[in-house]
Amino acid sequence: QLQLVESGGGLVQPGGSLRLSCAASGFTLDYYAIGWFRQAPGKEREGVSCISRYGGRTNYADSAKGRFTISRDNAKNTVYLQMNSLKPEDTAVYYCAARSYGLESLHPHEYGYWGQGTQVTVSS
Repeated sequence: QLQLVESGGGLVQPGGSLRLSCAASGFTLDYYAIGWFRQAPGKEREGVSCISRYGGRTNYADSAKGRFTISRDNAKNTVYLQMNSLKPEDTAVYYCAARSYGLESLHPHEYGYWGQGTQVTVSS
């Protein structure tokens, strides 16, 4: 069964860092473009970053540029999101998602497989 599991969330002070992981099971991640998304209470789910199947292309939301870095290790069947200089407005549930057809994208509706999410809270 195809499954994505996020981990690495938690409580961090403003200016701190977290690294989120998205581990796949039941399928080989190589053939999937991956996106990271987040959803804060009362807000729509929004794209944060995405990466192409073999990691040659990445894209970031304006809010993430210069602070977040997406990467993938296909040998470990895992995608990462390194988040630095975290701000309170980064507080949200973070999800990873996979799509088997098409290019990487920051649009949630283009992804068919989702993890359960991991909470990130940035607060002093």
